[in-house]
Amino acid sequence: MERFKDLYKSTIIKDLQSKFNYSNVMQIPKLTKISINMGVGETVKDSKIITNALNDMTLISGQKPITTFAKKSNAAFKVREGMPIGCKVTLRKDRMFEFMERLILIALPRSRDFKGFTLKNLDGRGNLSFGLKEQIVFPEIDYDKIDVIRGLDITIVTTANTNEEAKELLSGFHFPFKN
Repeated sequence: MERFKDLYKSTIIKDLQSKFNYSNVMQIPKLTKISINMGVGETVKDSKIITNALNDMTLISGQKPITTFAKKSNAAFKVREGMPIGCKVTLRKDRMFEFMERLILIALPRSRDFKGFTLKNLDGRGNLSFGLKEQIVFPEIDYDKIDVIRGLDITIVTTANTNEEAKELLSGFHFPFKN
């Protein structure tokens, strides 16, 4: 499961250095972390829903997520301060590369109506953010055992300074970008 880590060390570093003419090896962009977030607004009606979301996120990421709580009360949404409203997890190092491999090779091709990412998904500082509408695109989730289809937000953080550098870095991992 270390194919993407080996790919980065053997191929992507050399390609980036030759394309952008970095004078120092430390200037070469690399992946820092992957942050996965799942908002669960239905916990207002049933507090057991958050445990199902935590279980799904644990299966998807490979590590236990933390629960996020409401910072302010909002009467329009029937949310009180301190109420659990979501979960998040941050992946680094080996788990990050393992998740990236499963995301690119398995989950994205299985997602419905997916045609690739544009440069609008990059934030200008080399980070890519996008959302998936269904958690069932990951093979770890058993379709018969889920209660509700939930979406999740994924942010891939890199050390790239520009969108062009980030696009080249992620394209080296065979990330699907539109032309």
